Amino acid sequence: MPEVVIHIGGRSFEVSCQEGEEHFLQSAAKLLDTEASALAAQIGRMPEQQMLLMAGLMLADKTAGLEEKLIQAQATMTTLERQVSELENAPKPAPERVEVPVLPDGVVDTFAELAARAEALAEQVDAR
Repeated sequence: MPEVVIHIGGRSFEVSCQEGEEHFLQSAAKLLDTEASALAAQIGRMPEQQMLLMAGLMLADKTAGLEEKLIQAQATMTTLERQVSELENAPKPAPERVEVPVLPDGVVDTFAELAARAEALAEQVDAR
């Protein structure tokens, strides 16, 4: 088993871990060191056991908060997945029928004749 030296709260510890787990151990130690350093900055020097206990409790508190958020996110995701499934499985809406008014040919011809008369009258007015 590999031996890894980790640093927490300004103190060094030699810890054994499984082969290939060194990186994970260093990451976990860094998290614990961050909490221990915050404690040391707030409280000052304290016994090793108390520092490790408090740092562990602070990490546990953060983890509990994240787990609660994860549970809420999973519930939201489940609800949204159900809604998507319902929408995907819902029957397609009936095509909407759109009616466009059509002018009879006679009306169009009448408008054209009226427009021609109006233009003729406008020309007569211009000529005077």
